[in-house]
Amino acid sequence: MVMMMMVVVVVVVAGWGALSGVNVYVKVFTNSPFLVCMDLARSQEEVIDPKYLWIGPDGKNLEGQMYANLRETGKLMVMGFKESMSGAYTCTLSHKIIETTTQEEREMFEVYKFMVYAYREADHAYQVFVRFTTKECELAANGQFFEELKKILNNIISDLTCHIIEPACKCHSVKTPKQVLLHELFVSFQVNPFAPGWEEVCHQVPYDCEDVTNIRVQEARDRIGEFFSKQTYALKHEFRTVPTIHYVDNSFSVTHIDSCRPGFGKNDITHKSCASCCVVCDPGTYSPNNDVTCQICARPRVKNAPACPVQGCTTHRVRDPDPLRALCAAAASGSSADGQTPAEQKVKSGL
Repeated sequence: MVMMMMVVVVVVVAGWGALSGVNVYVKVFTNSPFLVCMDLARSQEEVIDPKYLWIGPDGKNLEGQMYANLRETGKLMVMGFKESMSGAYTCTLSHKIIETTTQEEREMFEVYKFMVYAYREADHAYQVFVRFTTKECELAANGQFFEELKKILNNIISDLTCHIIEPACKCHSVKTPKQVLLHELFVSFQVNPFAPGWEEVCHQVPYDCEDVTNIRVQEARDRIGEFFSKQTYALKHEFRTVPTIHYVDNSFSVTHIDSCRPGFGKNDITHKSCASCCVVCDPGTYSPNNDVTCQICARPRVKNAPACPVQGCTTHRVRDPDPLRALCAAAASGSSADGQTPAEQKVKSGL
C-alpha cells in the first residue's frame, strides 16, 4: 500500500500579472488591467487544484466585493478605480504537486504582490511672455496700461472659467543691433483653468473632467495668442499714429506647464514607467495644492492629502466686442498742450 503524504511549501514572489512589473498604474474612474495570480513561468505549466485568495490594501478578502471582478482562473480586475483603492494587492496561490511514483502530495503556497496606484492626467496651464514698447520706464501710463491689459485678457477667456494669474510687468532699457535705445515692458502671466466657478461646471461632467479642463485652457491659450497676433495687424493697417505703448512684433511666447491635483504628484524615480502621470501620493506624503510633487508629512501620523473635487471650464462664450481697441485706447498717443498723454493726465488728475 502506498502512503500519501502532504508537504507544505510557501514561496513569496513579485507578481508579473497583466504587466511586466510590480507597479501597476490605473487612471481614476477606469478599470484596472487583469492582475494574474501567478508568475510567467507558472502560467506556462500545469497547475493542480489551484485556489486563489486576493487581499486588498485594507487587508480584507476581495471575494464578494462589488468592485472586484474575480475570475475562476485567479485573475483580478478592480473596477471604477479610485485613489482610495491604491495600495498593495496580494494574491496567495495554493496548488498541489503530486509525485508520479509515490503519489506523494506537496501543497504549494505562492504569494504575489502588486502595488497598484491611481493616477490622473496632468492639468495643463500656460506661461505667457510678451513685450511692449513704451516711451520711458517712468511713464505713469505704464501701470494703467498693464491693469487694462489684464482686464482685457481675463475678459477674453472668462467664459471658459479660465483666468490670468501671477501677472508681472517690469520695464527695461533695450539697445538694439542698430544702436537704438528702446524702453520695453516685459509682461508675463499664467493662463490657468481654475477660475471661480470651475467646481460647479465639473458637476455637469461624468466622473472626472480633467480632459475637458485641458481642452478649455488650450482654447484660452489660443484666444490670447490670436489677440496678440491682431495687435501686429492693427499697428500696420489701422493706426495712422503708433500708440505710445504698443506691442513688440513676434514677442509673444508660450511655455507649457503641468500641475497635479491635490493628493497627486509626479516622481520619475519612484514611478519610472509612469513618469508623466500624476500618481496618488504615497503614505506619509501629501500634496495640498496644485504642485507637481508630493511632500513628506511634517507629522508621521498625517495621511496623504485627499484629492479635491474635479475641475473644469464652462462652454459658454462671452467675448468683449472689440478688446483690441479697448487696449489701444489705454495706450492712445494723443497729446495735450503740456505733452502728456490722456492716460498720464488721468493718473495725475486722480481720475
